[in-house]
Amino acid sequence: MADFGADEPSSRSESPEPEGRGSEDKSLLHQRLAIRELIDTEVSYLHMLRLCASDIRSRLQQLPPGDLDVLFSNIDDIIQVSGRFLQGLQETACREEEQVHLIGNLFLEFQEEFERVYKIYCANYDQALLLVKAYQKEPELQKSIQGIIEAAVPQAGPSGLSFLLVIPLQRITKYPLLLQKILENTPMDAIAHPVLQRATSALQDVNSNINEYKMRKEVALKYTKVEQLSLRERLARINTHTLSKKTTRLSQLLKQEAGLVPRTEDKEFDDLEERFQWVSLCVTELKSNMAAYMDNLEAFLCFRPHEWILDIPGGPAEQYCSLARDLQLEAFLKFKQRLEGLVWGPLCSLARALAGPQNLIKKRLDKLLDFERVEEKLLDVGSVTYEEEAARHTYQALNSLLVAELPQFNQLVTQWLGQILCTFVVLQKELADQVLRRAESSMALLPHQHVLEPDFQKLLEDTLVQNSGQLRSFQENFEKVLPPPTTQPLLPGSEYQLQALLTRYGPGKLYQVTSNISGAGTLDLTLPRGQIVALLQNKDTKGNNSRWLVDTGGHRGYVPAGKLQLYHHIVPSEKELRGQTGIHEDCWLSTPEPTQPSVPTVPTMTQVVAVYPFVARSTHELSLQAGQPVTILEAQDKKGNPEWSLVEVNGHRGYVPSNFLARTPSPTPWGWSLPS
Repeated sequence: MADFGADEPSSRSESPEPEGRGSEDKSLLHQRLAIRELIDTEVSYLHMLRLCASDIRSRLQQLPPGDLDVLFSNIDDIIQVSGRFLQGLQETACREEEQVHLIGNLFLEFQEEFERVYKIYCANYDQALLLVKAYQKEPELQKSIQGIIEAAVPQAGPSGLSFLLVIPLQRITKYPLLLQKILENTPMDAIAHPVLQRATSALQDVNSNINEYKMRKEVALKYTKVEQLSLRERLARINTHTLSKKTTRLSQLLKQEAGLVPRTEDKEFDDLEERFQWVSLCVTELKSNMAAYMDNLEAFLCFRPHEWILDIPGGPAEQYCSLARDLQLEAFLKFKQRLEGLVWGPLCSLARALAGPQNLIKKRLDKLLDFERVEEKLLDVGSVTYEEEAARHTYQALNSLLVAELPQFNQLVTQWLGQILCTFVVLQKELADQVLRRAESSMALLPHQHVLEPDFQKLLEDTLVQNSGQLRSFQENFEKVLPPPTTQPLLPGSEYQLQALLTRYGPGKLYQVTSNISGAGTLDLTLPRGQIVALLQNKDTKGNNSRWLVDTGGHRGYVPAGKLQLYHHIVPSEKELRGQTGIHEDCWLSTPEPTQPSVPTVPTMTQVVAVYPFVARSTHELSLQAGQPVTILEAQDKKGNPEWSLVEVNGHRGYVPSNFLARTPSPTPWGWSLPS
């Protein structure tokens, strides 16, 4: 245009209208050419996409299905959006006067859809290129792929897959350039000019948002990897750089806790994280409950009473065995298989899906500390290093990604969780219906099927009463022929321990160990055969009645209930004790209830003996030697706890454990020679 004016300088003043009209005609021509280029290239672009989706993708069957999903990503969505967009472009040709204006509005209408489909494709593009490079290392596979592509798209040349995969990226970046070309040839005073300006700016924003999304995905991919590293591998990754980063973060965190620097508040993210943690807890709890349910179901399936020979020919017993066998081999087995496939499998997949976001949230906290430190430096100094600026952008990308996608993730997990629960309920209902139908068909053969419910309940109660009476009679007869319990001798030197336990707990709580016990758990005791213990509780913290909590006189812990039996004993008289020279032998009483031993009571200020040595740990406690006489001042501490007693020894006072003390039945208890 400038050269055209330079060739005819005089014509500008003599005939301005023809020159202006010529300039307008030229701009209009360029505008029409730009529009034609837009439509024609869109036609070619859509044709190439359809070739990729139909001819090429369908022929690459030698590749794994997962690879095809990565290579072509969401190309079907792009084809669907581009097809509607091209249809809109072609419809504008019928209204030539308004075509430019309609094209601008059409781009604005498709702005969000373009961003939605192209950002997914662009985010997966790098992974697709990695696959292409992997195929190039296999000559036969690469040759086969290249032959398929050249047959469908000859212009692809040696680039092959790379040429096809980059086409959508080139197209979305070309839209702003095509719009800019149309805009440059549209008069400033034209009605379509502001619409084209907005459309051009919108498509530029689309490309910027796609780049931002791609960067966020790259950061997320980097930090969502949960690596199972050994201690040696973790130590090998430690260097001065990582130590410096961790030290700086720790320093920043300590300053925040001390109130020296403010903490960055993000109410939106905090609410999203709280929701995510709540959803994660629900998934974890449901998985734990479902695991326990499946364990119980497995134990139930292992119990097969119908396989036992009952020696009851015909009748209801045979019908019951038939029903139980039918349910065991079909209904319950099928229910278990469906439960594993429709409930347990999806639940485990859902639990694994939580690991990535959980790791991202943890990384965000680390990056937030880096970001806060960089912001402080930026305020103080006014500039930061390239690495610090990169750390700042990393936090912003992580935070933006979590804020944008955590709501969708929380919603999807909640829906998934609800579907799993609904599936579990439906499976339970179908099992109940199936069992009921089979039971009803079997009940039709029972002799009491026509008996009314009240009469049947009365019959059932009478039968249970009769059977319980027979069972009681059988138990009494069986106990009469049982051999007497085996006498377990006391361990040497355990007389004082027995006396202390008897004084504290009474005879009804004393038990004797029938065989050696080896404790396997943290709170389990290891005890020898013949040990005397006192029962504290006949179950553990989980309500298990097979593990009892006992006191040995020095330690407390759990032992198997099956290795304990009630201890029946006779307390020797003082005369027998004085004349005793050997080990005291206990004998068992034949009566079921033990006699109350005559244990001398010890009132306040009564002399007792220290059974075990005790070392004071503070000024409030008092050290003792085994066999040392003490005087009890108070049988409890200041808070009323009877496990500690206030005693006096040689003019010194302090607290000692109450179970370390034993009351003496005589001045010379159990053959000990006490110092005067």
